[in-house]
Amino acid sequence: MSVEPQPERLPFEPTRNRQKSSKSVSPAVQQKHQQEAATTALISGIPPIVSQRMARRMVVFCGVPTTLGMLTFIGSYVVVSQGWFKLPPIAVLLVSLGFFGLGVVGLTYGVLSASWDEVQSGTYLGWEDFKTNWGRTVASWRSNNPSDPG
Repeated sequence: MSVEPQPERLPFEPTRNRQKSSKSVSPAVQQKHQQEAATTALISGIPPIVSQRMARRMVVFCGVPTTLGMLTFIGSYVVVSQGWFKLPPIAVLLVSLGFFGLGVVGLTYGVLSASWDEVQSGTYLGWEDFKTNWGRTVASWRSNNPSDPG
């Protein structure tokens, strides 16, 4: 049997230590534990600097293709109305759908290509961060679904 290496934990990632529940815990202690868990959940959220980094990348990687998808309709209208040449409607549809599809993919890439480390800003295109974050995401999916054979 091989032991898989544990992926490095992010600074804002919650720990997996679970306390065993005891049946003889007083309601006051249970309430205190619930308050501590709520506070920990608030503290362990995505840091603002990482969230802003993700948002900037999503605007670029999703906004540019989506804008091009909308400009496809305007451009095709101008081409057809000026009589420069005839465009088949299916071509306009396929080109605009392609750009909108790239916009959807850009949303995912924008989040996963941002550096999730608060200190390190990452690279311009973020390919290395994408590979790291995709690996973390897949590892998380697999750890939450033990029946997955992959």
